[in-house]
Amino acid sequence: MSPPTHAAVAPAPSETAGTQTQPRGSRRVGDLLFFNLTRAFAGLTLLMLAGIIVSLFIGAWPALKQFGIAFLWSGDWNPPKERFGALIPIYGTLATSLVALCVAVPTSFGIALFLTELSPPWLRRPLGTAIELLAAIPSIVYGMWGLLYFAPIFSQYVQPFLAATLGKIPVIGGLFDGPPLGIGILAAGLILAIMIIPFIASVMRDVFTVTPTMLKESAYGLGCTTWEVVWNVVLPYTKAGVIGGIMLGLGRALGETMAVTFLIGNMNVFNGFSLFLPGNSIASALANEFAEAESELYTSSLIELGLILFVITFIVLSLSKLLLLRLSKQEGTKT
Repeated sequence: MSPPTHAAVAPAPSETAGTQTQPRGSRRVGDLLFFNLTRAFAGLTLLMLAGIIVSLFIGAWPALKQFGIAFLWSGDWNPPKERFGALIPIYGTLATSLVALCVAVPTSFGIALFLTELSPPWLRRPLGTAIELLAAIPSIVYGMWGLLYFAPIFSQYVQPFLAATLGKIPVIGGLFDGPPLGIGILAAGLILAIMIIPFIASVMRDVFTVTPTMLKESAYGLGCTTWEVVWNVVLPYTKAGVIGGIMLGLGRALGETMAVTFLIGNMNVFNGFSLFLPGNSIASALANEFAEAESELYTSSLIELGLILFVITFIVLSLSKLLLLRLSKQEGTKT
């Protein structure tokens, strides 16, 4: 006798009601709407960028017409005589940003290395949180602290030491020559370094943590030290994120206003390349003088300074992008 066969039981209507998918037409409409909405957001960003460039160019046109390309290397800044030049603000902006990077990048790298590879677990979270909280401090607080507390200590102890040591070196000694005033390009650069360290260190820490554990453990298994693992495994794997973090800090340093205004000295006189001497930056010049600009040429010259700062930032970001593309092409070529 053959075994009984079981007929297939159809699911109840209530069981299939919840599993029905949306009609294909409505899904297609939703995808099309989402695509056009995100494209509109991207186009709006480009439109805003183009609007900023055009408005800066229109506002700076009287100064561009009056001074031409010589505005970039002219050191004159005399509002009563309407003679303006951007050399001193450009030099102050680049010098303070370079000082900030020279101090902040190795410090941030050390912080990120300690948090990801060397820190005990009980210290990792509170220390990382404390570093991130430094980024939330307003820039004017950094400026006030730098002017009232940092500058006196810097002029009494640090600047004389730098002049007696680094100031005696033939090539770079001129950078540390001059009276110890406490304020100046070097002081502003150091405050900028303190301000951008949380940004660079946080990005470096985050990208270091995404390195696959298998890669690091394999290097440790081959006998590599912690430094060799970081230099030969972690950094090559996360170089795009590391460079992005550095560029983020550089962008903050180039556009910083209030902290630099408190400490750079705000002088439009070029007395040499000494980092001890007061100077000026593009952002501090705009903050100090824009409200006092009465003539059209004066206002236009300040707007041209803003246009120059925009161009400098664009060039820096473009160079970083080209560097990343070059590094990506070299992947896999070294053994």
